[in-house]
Amino acid sequence: MKAVDFESLSRYARVLGTIRKKPGRVETLPSASYVDREVSIDGDHLSRYAALCGFSADQGVPLTYPQLLTFPLALEYMASDASPWSGLGTVHLASDIRQFQALNIGDRVTVELCTGTLMAHRRGQVFTLESRIMRGAQEVWASTQSLLRIGVQDPQGDPYRALPGASEPLALSATFKAGSNTGRRYGLVSGDLNPIHLTAVSAKLFGFRRAIAHGMWTKARALAELLPSGRTDTAEVKVEFKSPLFLPAKAALWASRDESGSSFEVRGDASQTTHLRGRLKLQGPGPA
Repeated sequence: MKAVDFESLSRYARVLGTIRKKPGRVETLPSASYVDREVSIDGDHLSRYAALCGFSADQGVPLTYPQLLTFPLALEYMASDASPWSGLGTVHLASDIRQFQALNIGDRVTVELCTGTLMAHRRGQVFTLESRIMRGAQEVWASTQSLLRIGVQDPQGDPYRALPGASEPLALSATFKAGSNTGRRYGLVSGDLNPIHLTAVSAKLFGFRRAIAHGMWTKARALAELLPSGRTDTAEVKVEFKSPLFLPAKAALWASRDESGSSFEVRGDASQTTHLRGRLKLQGPGPA
């Protein structure tokens, strides 16, 4: 898998071309599905991702990495007539990843994405995109991405429920820095070249005072600290993105660990603003 190719750039350009779509109300989310077959997990690309997010080689294929394999299909959906709204003005609200078996470098997999459900939010319409990765006939990984289309009046569906805070006090677990070029570097690896992540100038065009980190980078950077030092086989991680992490930044990971995993938050190191809240559940390491 290439970091960014002409096809990815073309898809993103088509998403930008949907800016004229209005944030109108829909009764149901139109059904749509996409499939990408014979996708290879490339070792060089994985190494670039792992280094950027803080994972070690011993951790194998991090459970956040397969989300990158689904991203071209998400772009295809957002650029299509099946999407009721423009990708611009759509906010990544939450991410739920479930891994059933560890993936390996060189695996050839099938990546699938389909539309999910609608949920009502005070700021607009939440909708979900459901993804899964198949290795042969086995589902090895799945995710639910919750996205918020700001400005939709009278949103449909059950009320969106925010991820609750930890029941136990969190303790400072680690600190990490995000340089001013973090958004550009992650964008080149992931294919997510949204202007709000790239430069202060491009971010200001969309109402941000500076470029902001990708939520999925912040999630991955936190999990690089929380996951075991070896390979993880079965796990689930739920995260809600609470506020932008403006670049450059120094952030702090706060966590509470128990036998099944961790509750955690990424906060501003000085401001204590909560940027991300999550829950990680582990069910044991995979085979060596």
